[in-house]
Amino acid sequence: MTIQTVSTNKSYGGVQGVYRHASSATKTDMTFSVYVPPHEDGAKLPVVWYLSGLTCTHANVTEKGEFRRACAELGLIFVAPDTSPRGADVPGDPNNAYDFGLGAGFYVDATQEPFARNYHMWSYVTDELPRLVAETFPVDAKRQSVMGHSMGGHGALTVALRNPHRYRAASAFAPIVAPSQVPWGTKALTGYLGPNKDTWRAHDTVALIEDGAKYSGFLVDYGDADNFLTEQLRPELLEAACTKANIPLTLRRQPGYDHSYYFISTFMSDHLHWHAARLTA
Repeated sequence: MTIQTVSTNKSYGGVQGVYRHASSATKTDMTFSVYVPPHEDGAKLPVVWYLSGLTCTHANVTEKGEFRRACAELGLIFVAPDTSPRGADVPGDPNNAYDFGLGAGFYVDATQEPFARNYHMWSYVTDELPRLVAETFPVDAKRQSVMGHSMGGHGALTVALRNPHRYRAASAFAPIVAPSQVPWGTKALTGYLGPNKDTWRAHDTVALIEDGAKYSGFLVDYGDADNFLTEQLRPELLEAACTKANIPLTLRRQPGYDHSYYFISTFMSDHLHWHAARLTA
């Protein structure tokens, strides 16, 4: 696999790059960003995967996430993929809604037409892109972790629960923890996977835990001024599921914070230090 360099910029002694490649999973070109901190020649570094939320591309966290200082200090590679396939022939929501289709891949492999051809974001973020990044950048594949925001928080938690030996740490900002039970999720899972709710459970954090999936522990932050909190995010469902399954959960309610990158950037360094402690243990 080969990649095209879109841009590179020096930051905190490291390199922030944006790259493009032809994806076999999505059958489209895909753009992603990678920050590589300063390091000694030949060193292999731990990597943090960041999965973004609805309407986002790689650019949102790259430009507004304020992660580079902490990554440079901690020696962490930070990778941010796109949230869906894109292109003139890629189908989107028929009504051009923001919560399905383009920018809203929900990190699943679609089985329903017309989305089954391109919307293979699960395979992309768990298989194809990790192989490409490992071939191209100084990654220690034995030290990986995952985090995300909103739809990407849903993705990060489900990726970790289904691959607990690959990802040493998992955290989320304002994640959709039970997509099977909220409007964003039921729309997306019906559209991508069909009406059989049994097939949704593999992409629902609460359902995975109910079905026996285990993990070493999660860090989750949400703002109590988040407009989506009670209808779409439902953190209390994650708390109840983790308590019943004896999965350690640090769930932090942040007073006055909303769903935006002002919230994410405020607590990004906390999350990266939490990841680093587990990646370097």
